[in-house]
Amino acid sequence: MATLPIDTAKYTGIICAVPPAPRVVNRETGQLRVDRETGKTVYQVGLCLMAGTSADVVNVSVAGEPTGVQLGMPVAVRDLVATPWENDGRHGIAFRAAEIRPLSAPATSAGKGAGQ
Repeated sequence: MATLPIDTAKYTGIICAVPPAPRVVNRETGQLRVDRETGKTVYQVGLCLMAGTSADVVNVSVAGEPTGVQLGMPVAVRDLVATPWENDGRHGIAFRAAEIRPLSAPATSAGKGAGQ
């Protein structure tokens, strides 16, 4: 299915609603999900995306631990995408970002995120 880019500049604010936690592949063994391209552990962060008078919380996956991101903290998100999925009659949308960092942190050389 297609990957849909999301323009984070359109949001009036993005806040960490659920702190970063490693994604688990196998609950019985505790095996963590690893990014195929980088080999880094995949983390999941609950983000509150605010636009005007509405807000939605979505779980966003990111390769590598989002250093310094804490509950309630405004964050910048780089290269956020949504991917619709379907599996055995179930369906949903998976969100993934190249980077999630505290808004006050300096921008990386790879690009800029929301609010910049």
